[in-house]
Amino acid sequence: MWLAEHELLTEPEVSPLRDAQAGDLKAFEVLLEPLLDPAYRLAVLMLRDRTEAEDVVQEAAFRAWKSIRSFRRDRASLKAWFLTIVANQCRQTRRERWWSVVRGPTLVRESVEPEDAALQRSDLAHALAELGREDRVALHLYFGLDLPIDEVARALGVSTRGAKSRIHRTLKRLRLNLEDQEILLP
Repeated sequence: MWLAEHELLTEPEVSPLRDAQAGDLKAFEVLLEPLLDPAYRLAVLMLRDRTEAEDVVQEAAFRAWKSIRSFRRDRASLKAWFLTIVANQCRQTRRERWWSVVRGPTLVRESVEPEDAALQRSDLAHALAELGREDRVALHLYFGLDLPIDEVARALGVSTRGAKSRIHRTLKRLRLNLEDQEILLP
């Protein structure tokens, strides 16, 4: 009796994944829907371009659909798996920017907010902006999306120890940046 009740409780969780892996597009959409917002936020963080981020998430969703049969729940959560695909797609998009070689880094970065709003950003936002892109991504995955460290490591393509080290070093730099700003502020 207990086994039958236990199977009923776990069956709805597994069913959409099983159906998606069998080729059911609706089941895949059900699985992917809650992951789209975190994926979009990650892509915007990595690319700093909302339009490009939308394209990347769309391409990542297509790639996830093509490879859903190879997803194994025992190796990673669906969220970490999909965010890894998004992060890899962002890296690929950055590599493909032929114009990034022609333009200098100051011309590539476009402001998405009005000048007045940029002046009103907090010290923390300014200190975060001074960090490297991969460091901001690591913090976002760990603190913003609340992923466990092993899933952050998978998304970044580094070891668990490497992810811990990156987050630790990034937080240390962030603290130093904030302390420097406080000293310089009147």
